[in-house]
Amino acid sequence: MARAAKKTAAPKAAPGTDRDRIVDALMELAAEQAFDEITITAIAERAGVSLADFRDCFPSKGAVLAAFNRRIDRIVLDGATGDLVDENAKERLFDVLMRRFDALAPYRLAIESITTWARREPLAAAALNRMIVNSMRFMLEAAGIESDGAVGALKLQGLTIAWARLVNVWLDDDDPGMAATMAELDRTLRRGDMLVARAEDVERLTSPLRSLARGVVSAGFRFVSDRRSKASDKETSEA
Repeated sequence: MARAAKKTAAPKAAPGTDRDRIVDALMELAAEQAFDEITITAIAERAGVSLADFRDCFPSKGAVLAAFNRRIDRIVLDGATGDLVDENAKERLFDVLMRRFDALAPYRLAIESITTWARREPLAAAALNRMIVNSMRFMLEAAGIESDGAVGALKLQGLTIAWARLVNVWLDDDDPGMAATMAELDRTLRRGDMLVARAEDVERLTSPLRSLARGVVSAGFRFVSDRRSKASDKETSEA
């Protein structure tokens, strides 16, 4: 679990890219003031674009935040090296999520503002949850962990909930080496291993029953369909 502290410079927007400048502007403003006080006009002014140009790029402030989230996803996914391919799934996911924290480091104050806003606004929290679910799907894939099916859905939502808690730990972690964050992440993934193992056991044990139930339901539909067909044929012959 030992990991050297890593300093990450804020990514620079591509020259002439309005979308990137708008994302940068939002995160700069979020680091300076309450997130719910930031207006689209203020973002456009900071980015040096007109409202018309903003509208061409994004339909809302939330869409800009979603673009920032995708930026972080790309940084993490582009940083995959394959060095941990021989490690177990827990260690691979640990590395992926710590790389995500590294990518978020330049935006720490902005993330704190966004998190505070989401705590006060249930609709904002629900929208953020949907964003993070999509991100965590790719984080699992980057770690070589299956995210499809019933157990995959359990992993995905469980990791999403855990990530929200981990972000709070990270925001309170003043250690440059992120010791508290790494320790909590390690504990979280150990607990997750146990829950997933239990879920996989339940899925294996209930698989024959679910197959039987599907067969019974299918047979029932065929029986009803046959009865209706015969009844219809009888009515036609009697007409």
